[in-house]
Amino acid sequence: MTPNLPVPALPLAIQAIDLFGIAVFAVSGALLAAERRQTFVTFLFFAVVTGVGGGTLRDLLIGAPVFWTRGNEVLVICFSAALLVWLASRRWFAGSALLWFDAAGLGAYATYGAAKALAYGIAPVPAFAMGVLTACAGGIIRDVLAGEPSILMRPELYVTAAALSAGLLVGLALLGVTGWAAALVAALAGFGLRGLAIARGWSLPAYGRG
Repeated sequence: MTPNLPVPALPLAIQAIDLFGIAVFAVSGALLAAERRQTFVTFLFFAVVTGVGGGTLRDLLIGAPVFWTRGNEVLVICFSAALLVWLASRRWFAGSALLWFDAAGLGAYATYGAAKALAYGIAPVPAFAMGVLTACAGGIIRDVLAGEPSILMRPELYVTAAALSAGLLVGLALLGVTGWAAALVAALAGFGLRGLAIARGWSLPAYGRG
């Protein structure tokens, strides 16, 4: 039998960022179901898939116990997010709400993903990659299941914003900066870059050679 290895303890700030990321990503999944006028079961499905998709892939790759199987709180958060969107007035979530909730989750989850990878002994560069994966995979799965064009096929700044958060977290950790300072700086930087991309239409240059 494989021995039960100790689970690294993450700082409270990083744990809070994780729960925030799960919640806002779950809301973004439910919002997509609302835009498509789906049933409540579909709201639940999209909230869960978006909330846990990236983190599940990360945990499988770094050899960690899959985070949402070790307690009730993660699925309760996802179910609550779906219920909130289902009960809320459509005008509360009209317009670009999906983009903004997704942006908040992107910065938070990239930060947490990189921090968790470091805590499990993953080297800095792969830990950076785990942060990007954690932030982007859930949204990609959500969009593919809904028949939306994948964010990877659009030039807008999305993965770049996740990379900023993950890179800052890893860089600050290497400099000895941890806790709330590192978590907030990293998460807000990614959210800020994604927010500017949404507000101003920033995108990366596309390949244009003939």
